[in-house]
Amino acid sequence: MVLAVVAVLALAGMVGAVIAASSGNDDAGGAAVDVEGAFKGRESPFRGALRPPGVRQSNFALTNQDGKIIRIADERGKVVVLTPLYTHCEDSCPLVAQQVRGAIDDLSAEERKQVVAHAISVDPVGDTSQSAKSFLVDRRVSGYLDFLLGDRAELAPVWREFGFAPQLDSREHNSYVVLLNKQGYQRVGFPIEHLTPEGLRHDIELLLRGVGAA
Repeated sequence: MVLAVVAVLALAGMVGAVIAASSGNDDAGGAAVDVEGAFKGRESPFRGALRPPGVRQSNFALTNQDGKIIRIADERGKVVVLTPLYTHCEDSCPLVAQQVRGAIDDLSAEERKQVVAHAISVDPVGDTSQSAKSFLVDRRVSGYLDFLLGDRAELAPVWREFGFAPQLDSREHNSYVVLLNKQGYQRVGFPIEHLTPEGLRHDIELLLRGVGAA
């Protein structure tokens, strides 16, 4: 009975992540978490949920907390970790940032050279370069994550591409991590309910070895 309850709770959490990613307004949508793929995880080498097939190669460009333009196309050949965050978040965002840091810390020195991680702003009004710098320092993830910023027009296409929902007064943004392979295709997603440093590291290492290449 305990196992049955755990399974039901896990399913509810995953369905909630899908609803958060795809509902609300036109800013959110695109590639939502693949519930079916996640529960087929035992047949997959990945511990995260498989992203929907047919997603296009990512090519966005945004400015980081230091004013540097980050072009995702320039990061081909590396595994890219993406997660939606906002700088004034006090609960889910610090947790996700620490999980990402833990996964990167568990990689070998050589593996770390082949991985980059970015937080995508979901609060374009509240997130500034200064608040982004403060978040990275206060949460001790400076050097692990870049915080990518922009106005709503710049960020909305990125939200749609990855199924990220913006932070609203009426609704909390969705919290999960997406992994892009070396060719720039999103391959794996981790809803916060299923996110651990160990699972994230495991799937990063698979992508580094070319598993799931386009």
